[in-house]
Amino acid sequence: MFTGLVADLGRVAALDPTDEGLRLTLGTRLAGDVDEGDSVAVNGVCLTATAVGRDSIATDVMHETLQRSTLGDVWSGAPVNLELAVRAADRLGGHIMQGHVDGVATVSGVREDGFASVVTIVPEDPALLRYVVEKGSIAVDGVSLTVARIDDAGFDVWLIPETLERTTLGGAAPGTRVNLEVDVVAKYVEKLLPR
Repeated sequence: MFTGLVADLGRVAALDPTDEGLRLTLGTRLAGDVDEGDSVAVNGVCLTATAVGRDSIATDVMHETLQRSTLGDVWSGAPVNLELAVRAADRLGGHIMQGHVDGVATVSGVREDGFASVVTIVPEDPALLRYVVEKGSIAVDGVSLTVARIDDAGFDVWLIPETLERTTLGGAAPGTRVNLEVDVVAKYVEKLLPR
């Protein structure tokens, strides 16, 4: 479980292809808090730490994950949003997230509005929008955000300077691909309601 509060803006230190997918090594100041086997969210994707160095974490990314997320797009030196799994005694400052990406989206626009940036996001699969509601929670590249506006094509989120500085979303521009995780509660409600 994660909350969508990014703990570190790490960097891709190495990308090594494997038979199963990709070994991703990440430079991060969080390495001292991670043990092998721990869950780590990388741009919103829950991965398992398979090796831990003094200032790095290695994870293995399966082909399935590479196909369903933007992790196949990263390059050596790329910034990544990192979050460690939440502890039972931690504050739940964002919203409940699983690190299970529901789909990929594209940033279609970025505009300034006062001190904030308004980012318009269009999911590759428009069916995901049925789980998105105005003023509801959404995870974009692992960042817990509030939906400011929604229509049939996509939705807007507002990013404050703190979010722009501490996450990869500060570099978001039209054409940037991002991971989306919708609110899991919406998926459960849909499953439980009679068709």
